[in-house]
Amino acid sequence: MTWTVPEPQAVFDLPMDDGAIIRVRRHGKSDGTRIYLSHGNGFAADGYLPFWSRLTDRCELLVFDFRDHGQNVPADPAHHTYAQMTSDLGRVYQTMTARLGPKPSVGVFHSMSARTAMKHAIEVGWRWDALVLFDPPNMPPPEHPLYPVMSAFEIKLVEWARARRARFADPGELAADYAAPRANRGWIAGAHDLMARAVLRRDAARGDWALSCAPALEAAIYQAALGLDLWPSASRFGGPVKLIGADPALTYGPPTGRANQAIAAEQGYDYVAIPGTGHMLQIEQPQACVDAMLDFLAAHGIQP
Repeated sequence: MTWTVPEPQAVFDLPMDDGAIIRVRRHGKSDGTRIYLSHGNGFAADGYLPFWSRLTDRCELLVFDFRDHGQNVPADPAHHTYAQMTSDLGRVYQTMTARLGPKPSVGVFHSMSARTAMKHAIEVGWRWDALVLFDPPNMPPPEHPLYPVMSAFEIKLVEWARARRARFADPGELAADYAAPRANRGWIAGAHDLMARAVLRRDAARGDWALSCAPALEAAIYQAALGLDLWPSASRFGGPVKLIGADPALTYGPPTGRANQAIAAEQGYDYVAIPGTGHMLQIEQPQACVDAMLDFLAAHGIQP
């Protein structure tokens, strides 16, 4: 199966406070609940099309990549930090609200962007009618029984990202790399190719394709997670938050499912795990993820 990203209804190139540009694409129904949607570290929002395409008949979707990812022009590497991304998220929300007008708005974020949304909501302020966070790979405190396995997981990702290949003859080469690990074999048909096309940028001068997010920058975000100190109580948020996690009983793949199960139980989150899924659950079981999200929103009176 081949996935084709639809042409957006509108494109907005938003300046951040350091001059970087974040490109926001508008899809879906203009009169629906507004959904802000983004991606995990090293990935890109268009690669999540199997998930968000199921919302275009009912929601207004503002799909965007974080700095140095996807469709964004590379920015100053020194600003590729969680602190800057937290500021960027606030600016995207404020600017799009000013341009399109206020309306019920939900943040739907995965992994790195979910961590960023948590930091923004706690450290800057609550802006949403609801937050839906897909498998944020948060590090528990050092004394927590899951700390060693989560720490080892992040360190392995740092080493992998630093050594990963950055250039490809065509997107099919990266798609094959995505499909090879057992943890990625549950992706829905066509998703490996879709994600490869979403994260690569054509280099006409060299006649090949390069990762939009440089491996060193991807590694820096994995490294930063080790000291992020993000294990907050759900009561610290100013509104409803849903954790939708990977299957904690999965016998292969990363330990993020167990980490989300633990933080939900210990810190009071509304939580559900999607059976049989790993960290990329939105492109493994997209309909189950959509259903879990919509059930949560309906329970809080939000009708997309």
